Amino acid sequence: MKTAILIDGAFYKKRAFLLYGSRSPKDRAKDLIDYCYKHLTDKDDLYRIFYYDCPPISKKLVHPLTGEAIDFSKSSLYDWNQQFISCMMKQRKVALRLGRLSEENANYIIPSYVTKKLCDKSLRLEDLKEEHFILDIKQKGVDMKIGIDIASLAYKRQVERIVLIAGDSDFVPASKLARREGIDFVLDPMWNHINPDLFEHIDGLITKAPKPPTSEK
Repeated sequence: MKTAILIDGAFYKKRAFLLYGSRSPKDRAKDLIDYCYKHLTDKDDLYRIFYYDCPPISKKLVHPLTGEAIDFSKSSLYDWNQQFISCMMKQRKVALRLGRLSEENANYIIPSYVTKKLCDKSLRLEDLKEEHFILDIKQKGVDMKIGIDIASLAYKRQVERIVLIAGDSDFVPASKLARREGIDFVLDPMWNHINPDLFEHIDGLITKAPKPPTSEK
């Protein structure tokens, strides 16, 4: 069955780190390709792997707690992501679809679980540390590119199956379109929790990753 595999890059990198730990950009790229082939009965079934991501943030930001100016273009994370994208570009049967980060709106925020601790007084304001803040930055263009590719693959009958490696519900309109066109639409959330309502919009949920301990889901 001719199959296209679509990957939400930001989601995959987060889940892969949780499930497999830290890896070099080259090894992470190889792991991803190997993971994709696990979804195929025969390697010749692969139409193409579509990888969606954004170049890493290169902006300077001031940390709200420490007042320290952080230049992300000189960070190890920036270098890792640049190298990873470069490695993915060189992989056979891989098409990169790059959006961009909304750097102008990037900011540090306190996540909800920290806010809850502050409200119930299990954490005091004076005890806040750098790790209690996370960088909030939105991707632009990625969801649209995924939707367009799903529609194109379906209308042109280029594949019989689409496997989407992702963890949210933004794909639902595109998956409904693909299924109406007779495409077998499979979701792989890599053990990430999904809303049960999504099952009515997919043809199957198949995860090839090892199941993590309950505490790490």
